[in-house]
Amino acid sequence: MPAVSFQQVSKTYPTPRGDLHALQSVSFDIEEGEFFGLLGPNGAGKTTLISVLAGLARASSGRVLVHGSDVQSDYANARRRLGVVPQELVFDPFFNVREALRIQSGYFGMQRNDAWIDELLDGLGLADKATANMRQLSGGMKRRVLIAQALVHKPSVIVLDEPTAGVDVELRQTLWQFVSDLNKSRGSTVLLTTHYLEEAEALCGRIAMLKQGRVVALESTSALLARAASNVLRFKTDAALPIDLAVQARITGRVVQLPANDALAVERILARLREVGVSPEDIEIRKADLEDVFLDLTGNGGRPGPVPLPGETPPDAGAADTVTGVGARNA
Repeated sequence: MPAVSFQQVSKTYPTPRGDLHALQSVSFDIEEGEFFGLLGPNGAGKTTLISVLAGLARASSGRVLVHGSDVQSDYANARRRLGVVPQELVFDPFFNVREALRIQSGYFGMQRNDAWIDELLDGLGLADKATANMRQLSGGMKRRVLIAQALVHKPSVIVLDEPTAGVDVELRQTLWQFVSDLNKSRGSTVLLTTHYLEEAEALCGRIAMLKQGRVVALESTSALLARAASNVLRFKTDAALPIDLAVQARITGRVVQLPANDALAVERILARLREVGVSPEDIEIRKADLEDVFLDLTGNGGRPGPVPLPGETPPDAGAADTVTGVGARNA
């Protein structure tokens, strides 16, 4: 039996301009003990899907099961097995950290839970904050308490909705060490949404990608990585790129990254740069990563065609020859 089963889940919101289809027939299973990633651009439907799973939103059609319990008709059993860490910082300002965790335990009928609460406080770096009022905590510490609250009733399925958004490196490392241990040693099932794709690549054994409410990929992480171009050419420049390269590039400040499947593709790119007088700095070739696959599948980055050698006709011969400045790709 899957730990979580999404079966033809759709969610439609009426708007003045017509129906908004946030989810469209989403179907996939998450097996027990999996560390599963749910990825997609903003507005793809990730949080809506998690809201349906957690009982915070009702699907327009379809079913969601948690260990065989329907989240609507058998919600008590379903929610007892779920621990959800939301994106938003939500806390009760009238209690300290330990009191908040004891109250959360009580919601699930758990008594004499102090030993597990102590383990959570220690594992998440909150032991010295146990008696601190929630209002006195920094944003990162509040995030840790949210995670502890989601885990305090020992759920078999842990749902992390962008848990490291806006937090420091120390919290990210502490969280992943603790959650990975729960996954490996206790067999907890983990569903993770994140915009830090290196996290998903390192942690998740299987990944689903959403775009406009539909599943556009559902494969093992290794299979998704195999889809990508074998290599990426990376360099720095302050100069304007020719338009035929700019439309293919992933640009961050001075850093330009272009897919390059082989040595010939690298030579074509460098030749094109020489042709227009661009001198790249710090040139390197790296293996493609999950971000390359993500940009390709979600439509936020193109799969390039061949770059012409000097003397050949560029793909966009009728277009302007250059873009104004490297940063124009992101405008």
